[in-house]
Amino acid sequence: MKSLQKILIANIFGIGDVLFTTPLIANIKAHNPQVQIGYICNRRTESLLANHPKINRVFVYERDEFNRLYKESKFRFLKKTQEFLSDVKKEQYDMLIDISLSGFIGFFASVIGIKRRIGFDYKQRGRFLTERIVLKGYENKHVVEYYLDLLELIDVPIKHKQLELFIDDHHRNWADEFLRANHLNERDVLIGVVPGGGASWGKDANFKRWPAAKYAKLADKLIENTHAKIILMGDSREEELCRSVEKLMTQDAVMACGQTTIHQFAALAQRCRLMIVNDGGPLHIAVAAQARTVSIFGPVDERVYGPYPSQNHRIVARPLACRPCYRQFRRASCDHVSCLNLIEVDEVFEKVKEIL
Repeated sequence: MKSLQKILIANIFGIGDVLFTTPLIANIKAHNPQVQIGYICNRRTESLLANHPKINRVFVYERDEFNRLYKESKFRFLKKTQEFLSDVKKEQYDMLIDISLSGFIGFFASVIGIKRRIGFDYKQRGRFLTERIVLKGYENKHVVEYYLDLLELIDVPIKHKQLELFIDDHHRNWADEFLRANHLNERDVLIGVVPGGGASWGKDANFKRWPAAKYAKLADKLIENTHAKIILMGDSREEELCRSVEKLMTQDAVMACGQTTIHQFAALAQRCRLMIVNDGGPLHIAVAAQARTVSIFGPVDERVYGPYPSQNHRIVARPLACRPCYRQFRRASCDHVSCLNLIEVDEVFEKVKEIL
């Protein structure tokens, strides 16, 4: 490992998955501070990595953009692919750590001359890797632990397990100004409420969301019983959802949904006494920002995708025989979503009280 000068990491999934790789990066840099790290990600997570002090170069591979170009013009597709490969090749990486579960990444790495290629062999897509761990899916232990398993292949000891997200003074100042503008301060019991869950499930995102009406009742109960100040949070695509929660509340809430970047969201989460969130990217941003959380899980296994490490966090989940029904990257067909709909407001409230 000490002889390696430049390492390329590839993870083209969502915000949570990219944050799950930060302990991997921290351990590599702790073992060899001189190593330079490049990162292939998608456009949604680019800003998460752009100013990361342990990452030297970020490459954006947006699969949908490449697929669209392929349908529109084979020539433009080949030109864009060649430009992308040429850009990566210039860096002359010694090794690829491939967490993309995509055969394409390993193939192009071999084409541009990255000699050592390690990663997961999922559905025989790892045939272009030189060292591989066979993977059927992430089960029974956290995704972070799977990623850290790769360090054994390169003789790097595991010393760090915290998710890392670097928030600078600019983002902290933004959070302070947001609080001032809304007549809030850190002496208040500030609770961030995130009724969405990020974009990772696309049109099926509602299968990860606790009902908006229950979020509204919980927010009202928190205000009435703890005199909390509620901040509704989420990205711009969840603004309508946050507005529906706000309308269903009998008490007033502060609206931050659609008004924050990833790092502004994290800085605001740091100012909150705790965050109440569904399973998804916002949960892991809050955890990486070292905020305390109460998270609500339905189809997804909290042992695999929950807050990591689990200290200072509480999880609410119904122990039904049919859950978790999201396994090996597929969600079972389900119309009732009882795992979420049966969770009562008082159950979540009790978990919140444990942290407060």
